[in-house]
Formats: sequence, structure tokens, C-alpha cells
Amino acid sequence: MSEPSDNVTMHPRADRSHHLRIVEALLFAAAEPLSAEQLSAALPEGVDLPSLLADLQTNYANRGVNLVQVGGKWALRTAGDLSFLLRREAVEQKRLSKAGLETLAIIAYHQPVTRAEIEEIRGVAISKGTLDTLLEVGWARMRGRRRTPGRPVTYGTTPAFLSHFGLNEIGDLPGMQELRGAGLLDATMPPGFDVPIPRVTDELTPEEDPLDGDEQIPLEMHLPEEEEPAPEEGQDSNEANS
Repeated sequence: MSEPSDNVTMHPRADRSHHLRIVEALLFAAAEPLSAEQLSAALPEGVDLPSLLADLQTNYANRGVNLVQVGGKWALRTAGDLSFLLRREAVEQKRLSKAGLETLAIIAYHQPVTRAEIEEIRGVAISKGTLDTLLEVGWARMRGRRRTPGRPVTYGTTPAFLSHFGLNEIGDLPGMQELRGAGLLDATMPPGFDVPIPRVTDELTPEEDPLDGDEQIPLEMHLPEEEEPAPEEGQDSNEANS
């Protein structure tokens, strides 16, 4: 008669439950979204992480927090329909100007894009410091230099931009039909108008060279421009500017 073994075999389902608890604990305690590599490092070799994440997403689907993918990483976030409960306690430190939002949108949809190209798309010059603000908050970055005379800097978005706006990748930005459905586009658009499809890679394009390494942030430190005085009543605008 063989002697009883001291080894205890754990049921595979018990192992899976333990692995789910590990992933859940890591996500709960993390201050930032975690990548698949970071999660896998805490699990035994060979564990099916995508299956675990899919199970957790299902488990949290109808709860107060959801498991979402942000910028290619994973995080527990407040359910969208409950976010209003937290807004009253949020501290709004700084609001982007309309010019800043327009510039950010152009960078997101047209990246890589230069300052001159941003101004051409907007139809007006960029206010002094607008790009600096976007660089400072971490939503835009300098990508490289365009292979054209003057080698202007090209700009693109950052993982912080994706995280702030709840996007997994830049290709998740809304298209023209979604923007129109949300009331963000005029119902009567000019003929030929279209919303570009954002690039989904951070790699430099054939038209870009790497940064030189001596670029400085912020790029501008100008004082705000003074507004020109309005012409007096009855005075011709040309006379006021003379």
C-alpha cells in the first residue's frame, strides 16, 4: 500500500480565481493604468491574461466601476453613468481657451502637423503661448522635424491625451457622422468637407526626421498681445488704423 502524499493538488478553477484576484488587486491599487506586461509580471508563466481581463470586464460591467482600456493599458474607472456624482468635488484648475481646443483638435486629427499647417487649417495665426500650454499640460508633444526647408517641428498627441479623454488609441476619435450626431458640426457643411482619419502610430513618418535634442519647452515666453482700441463712433476703421 502506497504511503499518502503530502502534496495537495489545487483545482484549476481555484488557480484561475486566485489569478483573477491578483489582477484585480493590482488594478485597484495602481495609481496609473497598467500594461499587459506589468500585469503578466505578477502572474505565473503561461497564465491566459486576456481571458482574465475579459472575465473582469464582464464582472465589473454593471458595477460602480468598470474595467476599461486606456491608451493600450488597463484601469478601473468610475462607470460613465455615475461620473456626475464626482464632478461636484472635482477641482477645475485651468480651462483651455477656444483657440487651445481648436489647436488640440487639429493636432489630434492631423498629426504629425507643423505650426504653419495648424495655422493654415484654422485660417488664423496661433495665439502666442497656445502650443506652450498644450505642451505644458502634457496633451501635445514634439514628434520630430519635417523634411522641408527650415525643418519645422511636428506635433502629435500623448498617452496623457488618450487617458484624459478616455480613448484607447487615437483611432478611437469620433468621425464626421459621430461629431454631427453630437451636434458638434453644422448640419450644412461646405462641399467636400471631411474629417480626417487620425494616424494610429507614434513612429516617425518618412517625411519626418528625429528631433535634434536641443528643442526647448516652452517654445514661447511672450506676454499677451494688447488688444487694439476700437474705433470711435463715426470714425472710419481705416482712419483708426492710420
